[in-house]
Amino acid sequence: MRDWDRPTWLAGREAVSSAGARRQYCSAVADEGALSALDDETLRQSRTGPAIVLVEPQLGENIGMVARAMANFGLGDLRLVNPRDGWPSEKARAAASRSDHVIDAVRLFATVEEATADLNFVMATTARARDSFKPVRGPEEAAVDLRRRSAEGQGTGILFGRERWGLTNEEVGLADEIVTFPVDPQFASLNIAQAVLLMSYAYQAAGRGGDLSPRFEAKLPEPATKDDLFRLFHHLEASLERAGYFFPEPKREVMTQNLRTMLTKANLSEPEVHTLRGVIKAFDYEAAQLRKKLGDAS
Repeated sequence: MRDWDRPTWLAGREAVSSAGARRQYCSAVADEGALSALDDETLRQSRTGPAIVLVEPQLGENIGMVARAMANFGLGDLRLVNPRDGWPSEKARAAASRSDHVIDAVRLFATVEEATADLNFVMATTARARDSFKPVRGPEEAAVDLRRRSAEGQGTGILFGRERWGLTNEEVGLADEIVTFPVDPQFASLNIAQAVLLMSYAYQAAGRGGDLSPRFEAKLPEPATKDDLFRLFHHLEASLERAGYFFPEPKREVMTQNLRTMLTKANLSEPEVHTLRGVIKAFDYEAAQLRKKLGDAS
């Protein structure tokens, strides 16, 4: 019996009927040899990571976004089981945002069994507890295990279910283990591309030995010299003195120290110091012009 999330019995029967028609179509395509076979080099590269198996995906846009998520993290083996709207899909290619190498290498299958036949180890994603004695992993733990198995030469894969109701119990039963995400149980539904993105990221992170530092760093300018900073202090304090800022007089020392501490903590670069001095100079000029106008008026 299928384990639906939300469908009615009518929707379930319609889904089964349409799925049967799609299986016939996919089998016919396979028999005609029209499936896109991967060349040896592409197959070798894609097998360095798990195959992503989408079971009866509904929207071409979602398939494209899955391909994009895979490409972001170096995965390339995308397998489709009975896509609702057929294959190929221009909507999928458009949503893939230039990850054409993943779209071009997509392989089509009629059943989950066929899609995973060449794999040694398969995980099934689900947000629901199942009546199963299979081990349940989080994405990080699952990714580490997938990495280990890939390094040993095993073919691995991850099953992702339909957008509306996920995988059936029978399909989960074909997997070796279950992987689930630590989502809010009150809102556990993930878009299929989001789920693939999370697993793809976890897989790449597992290969970096826990090093999640950015792949590039901003080139920060060196701090200004103390001489530049002292000149800024004097420039600012002289300007504030003319403006009557240091009042009352007994608080001058504390106010001065507060200003200097603030500017020192900012760790200003030389260009930043020059910018601030330019701002002070502009204020001084406007203040002088105003004083001149007031003097002429009097």
